[in-house]
Amino acid sequence: MNDKNIHITELDRQRLIDLILDAKSGEYRGSVYLEKLRGELDRARIVPPQEIPDDVITMNSKVALRDMDSGEEETYTLVYPENANMAEGKVSILAPIGTAMLGYRIGDVFEWEVPAGKRRLKVESILYQPEAAGDYDL
Repeated sequence: MNDKNIHITELDRQRLIDLILDAKSGEYRGSVYLEKLRGELDRARIVPPQEIPDDVITMNSKVALRDMDSGEEETYTLVYPENANMAEGKVSILAPIGTAMLGYRIGDVFEWEVPAGKRRLKVESILYQPEAAGDYDL
Protein backbone atom coordinates (compact mmCIF):
# COMPACT_ATOMS: atom_id res chain seq x y z
CA MET A 1 0.00 0.00 0.00
CA ASN A 2 1.15 3.55 -0.47
CA ASP A 3 0.22 7.10 0.40
CA LYS A 4 -2.05 7.72 -2.60
CA ASN A 5 -5.42 9.16 -1.64
CA ILE A 6 -8.22 6.64 -1.90
CA HIS A 7 -12.00 7.06 -1.81
CA ILE A 8 -14.40 5.06 0.34
CA THR A 9 -18.14 5.46 0.78
CA GLU A 10 -19.59 6.38 4.17
CA LEU A 11 -21.51 3.09 4.26
CA ASP A 12 -18.43 0.97 3.41
CA ARG A 13 -16.39 2.83 6.05
CA GLN A 14 -18.96 2.20 8.77
CA ARG A 15 -19.39 -1.46 7.85
CA LEU A 16 -15.61 -1.94 7.76
CA ILE A 17 -15.11 -0.28 11.15
CA ASP A 18 -17.79 -2.61 12.56
CA LEU A 19 -16.01 -5.55 10.89
CA ILE A 20 -12.68 -4.54 12.47
CA LEU A 21 -14.27 -4.27 15.92
CA ASP A 22 -15.96 -7.67 15.55
CA ALA A 23 -12.84 -9.30 14.12
CA LYS A 24 -10.66 -8.16 17.01
CA SER A 25 -12.58 -10.54 19.27
CA GLY A 26 -12.71 -13.39 16.76
CA GLU A 27 -10.38 -15.45 14.61
CA TYR A 28 -8.58 -12.38 13.23
CA ARG A 29 -7.64 -11.17 16.73
CA GLY A 30 -4.10 -9.79 16.61
CA SER A 31 -3.99 -9.86 12.82
CA VAL A 32 -1.73 -7.34 11.12
CA TYR A 33 -4.34 -7.16 8.34
CA LEU A 34 -6.84 -5.51 10.67
CA GLU A 35 -4.34 -2.75 11.36
CA LYS A 36 -3.59 -2.35 7.66
CA LEU A 37 -7.29 -2.05 6.89
CA ARG A 38 -7.70 0.48 9.69
CA GLY A 39 -4.79 2.46 8.22
CA GLU A 40 -6.48 2.49 4.83
CA LEU A 41 -9.73 3.76 6.37
CA ASP A 42 -7.87 6.45 8.30
CA ARG A 43 -6.23 7.88 5.17
CA ALA A 44 -9.27 7.59 2.88
CA ARG A 45 -11.46 10.39 1.62
CA ILE A 46 -14.96 9.47 2.80
CA VAL A 47 -17.85 10.35 0.47
CA PRO A 48 -21.59 9.63 0.30
CA PRO A 49 -22.33 6.53 -1.84
CA GLN A 50 -24.06 8.66 -4.47
CA GLU A 51 -20.88 10.74 -4.90
CA ILE A 52 -18.30 7.97 -5.26
CA PRO A 53 -16.70 8.12 -8.72
CA ASP A 54 -17.65 5.11 -10.86
CA ASP A 55 -13.98 4.24 -11.46
CA VAL A 56 -13.26 3.50 -7.76
CA ILE A 57 -13.12 0.01 -6.22
CA THR A 58 -15.74 -0.19 -3.46
CA MET A 59 -17.01 -3.15 -1.47
CA ASN A 60 -18.70 -5.72 -3.73
CA SER A 61 -17.04 -4.28 -6.84
CA LYS A 62 -15.92 -6.74 -9.52
CA VAL A 63 -12.60 -5.64 -11.02
CA ALA A 64 -10.03 -6.66 -13.61
CA LEU A 65 -6.45 -6.34 -12.36
CA ARG A 66 -3.27 -6.76 -14.41
CA ASP A 67 -0.11 -8.17 -12.85
CA MET A 68 2.55 -5.63 -13.87
CA ASP A 69 5.31 -8.27 -13.92
CA SER A 70 3.63 -11.21 -15.68
CA GLY A 71 1.07 -9.23 -17.71
CA GLU A 72 -1.63 -11.67 -16.60
CA GLU A 73 -5.12 -10.28 -16.02
CA GLU A 74 -7.15 -11.48 -13.04
CA THR A 75 -10.76 -10.76 -12.06
CA TYR A 76 -11.82 -10.39 -8.44
CA THR A 77 -14.89 -9.31 -6.50
CA LEU A 78 -14.08 -7.51 -3.22
CA VAL A 79 -16.34 -8.94 -0.51
CA TYR A 80 -16.82 -9.18 3.24
CA PRO A 81 -15.15 -12.23 4.86
CA GLU A 82 -18.33 -14.30 5.11
CA ASN A 83 -18.75 -14.11 1.30
CA ALA A 84 -15.14 -14.89 0.38
CA ASN A 85 -14.58 -17.75 -2.07
CA MET A 86 -11.34 -17.72 -4.04
CA ALA A 87 -12.62 -20.43 -6.40
CA GLU A 88 -15.25 -17.87 -7.49
CA GLY A 89 -12.79 -14.96 -7.46
CA LYS A 90 -14.41 -13.45 -4.35
CA VAL A 91 -11.63 -12.02 -2.21
CA SER A 92 -12.12 -10.94 1.40
CA ILE A 93 -11.43 -7.36 2.42
CA LEU A 94 -9.34 -8.92 5.21
CA ALA A 95 -7.08 -10.71 2.72
CA PRO A 96 -3.96 -8.69 1.86
CA ILE A 97 -5.02 -8.16 -1.77
CA GLY A 98 -8.52 -7.14 -0.65
CA THR A 99 -7.21 -4.51 1.73
CA ALA A 100 -4.73 -3.36 -0.90
CA MET A 101 -7.27 -2.78 -3.70
CA LEU A 102 -9.97 -0.95 -1.71
CA GLY A 103 -10.47 2.62 -2.88
CA TYR A 104 -8.17 2.53 -5.90
CA ARG A 105 -9.22 3.77 -9.33
CA ILE A 106 -8.94 2.54 -12.89
CA GLY A 107 -5.34 3.10 -13.99
CA ASP A 108 -3.91 3.00 -10.45
CA VAL A 109 -1.10 0.60 -9.60
CA PHE A 110 -0.85 -0.83 -6.08
CA GLU A 111 1.45 -3.30 -4.36
CA TRP A 112 0.49 -6.45 -2.54
CA GLU A 113 2.79 -8.48 -0.27
CA VAL A 114 3.06 -12.20 -1.05
CA PRO A 115 5.43 -14.78 0.46
CA ALA A 116 7.80 -14.41 -2.51
CA GLY A 117 7.90 -10.60 -2.28
CA LYS A 118 5.64 -7.94 -3.73
CA ARG A 119 3.18 -8.06 -6.60
CA ARG A 120 2.32 -4.89 -8.47
CA LEU A 121 -1.22 -4.83 -9.82
CA LYS A 122 -2.89 -2.29 -12.07
CA VAL A 123 -6.63 -1.64 -11.98
CA GLU A 124 -7.59 -2.25 -15.62
CA SER A 125 -11.36 -1.92 -15.34
CA ILE A 126 -14.31 -2.10 -13.01
CA LEU A 127 -16.80 -4.60 -14.34
CA TYR A 128 -19.36 -3.83 -11.65
CA GLN A 129 -19.53 -1.22 -8.92
CA PRO A 130 -22.66 -1.30 -6.70
CA GLU A 131 -22.90 2.46 -6.39
CA ALA A 132 -22.64 3.02 -10.14
CA ALA A 133 -25.46 0.50 -10.58
CA GLY A 134 -27.59 2.24 -7.94
CA ASP A 135 -27.20 -0.67 -5.51
CA TYR A 136 -26.46 1.31 -2.36
CA ASP A 137 -27.45 -1.36 0.17
CA LEU A 138 -25.02 -4.14 -0.81
